[in-house]
Amino acid sequence: MRLLHTSDWHVGKVLKGQARLDEQIKALGQIVEVARAERPDLVIVAGDLYDTASPTADATKVVTRALSALKGTGAEVVAIGGNHDNGPALDALRPWAEAAGITLRGAVSANPKDLIVSGTTAGGEEWRLVALPFLSQRFAVRASEMFELTDAEATQTYADHISRLLETLTKAAFTNDSVNLITTHLTVLGATQGGGEREAHTIMGYAVPVTVFPQAAHFVALGHLHRAQTVPGPSTVHYSGSPLAIDFGETENLPGVSIVDVTKDTAAKVRTVEITAATRLRTIRGTLADLENFPDDGSWLRVFVREQPRAGLREEVQAMLPRALEVRIDPAMLPETTTDRPDATRAGRSPQDLFTEYLTSRGHADEATLALFGKLYDEVG
Repeated sequence: MRLLHTSDWHVGKVLKGQARLDEQIKALGQIVEVARAERPDLVIVAGDLYDTASPTADATKVVTRALSALKGTGAEVVAIGGNHDNGPALDALRPWAEAAGITLRGAVSANPKDLIVSGTTAGGEEWRLVALPFLSQRFAVRASEMFELTDAEATQTYADHISRLLETLTKAAFTNDSVNLITTHLTVLGATQGGGEREAHTIMGYAVPVTVFPQAAHFVALGHLHRAQTVPGPSTVHYSGSPLAIDFGETENLPGVSIVDVTKDTAAKVRTVEITAATRLRTIRGTLADLENFPDDGSWLRVFVREQPRAGLREEVQAMLPRALEVRIDPAMLPETTTDRPDATRAGRSPQDLFTEYLTSRGHADEATLALFGKLYDEVG
């Protein structure tokens, strides 16, 4: 059996005001090309199809067309909701998905059998897949109650609930004569974060030990962390990573999809196919003189300027580097700040004096900025 594992498309993502829908279309188009070349039996999309719970009509069109194109390669296609997706809204697309032969699971339903998908490859290999969408901490308790595992107590942890859910689902799904698979969207302890993940859902309260996945699973296809990696565990537990860098925190990641070969009698073999269609994100540093000679290779840029702060510096950099989406002063150029001055010394001093003192303490005593502050203060005052 061959799988194509992908996740974290984040269609609709806007980077520092720059729309990237065209890049996302190209990246997804390249994934379809990989599927045509590799001829997987099953494509798994492990969550975060969208970047927001309220995607635009254009973003929805891109996702549905991509899923349809993947189905058109001859593979079975299963996609689940991630923490950026609106689970019930994804489930509202299920009539369309079922008509197209696509399995879409946006949220956990009251029927655990709804989260079990099965099939047989052209070569006769049977497979069984537990497809568990992202669960918030609060909903994990409700899901546990739905499945009547035990009384869900407030003191139980998120990992407890995920473990119980997976135990119930895998017991109902897995057999000795099938390739046993799991896909879900979460953070596993010991994995390396790749930037770009929503912090609230990657903190330790949302992390689960790799032991929540049973040894009987031949392959666990994870989404949520944007860096491709395999986490050591009782089975092959793998993040495919994102097919494009979502933000500047991901410039060291290798965008791609994972191709997995596995049988019921052999361990999963995983390899990454790079996706190169999206524009590269780069972080550069230098003085204005350094930046003036920087070659334009078409990348989107985050620039750390090694100059003293002053009004208009950002505009100078962007005039020099039109593809600079973010411009900051290099932290090495900023003086260390102190909080030694007691609040009492502010009494009786004008806002202009206080602002001047603040700018001076930050190494940014710029006359143009002070003049602008005075003008704006007079207008609102």
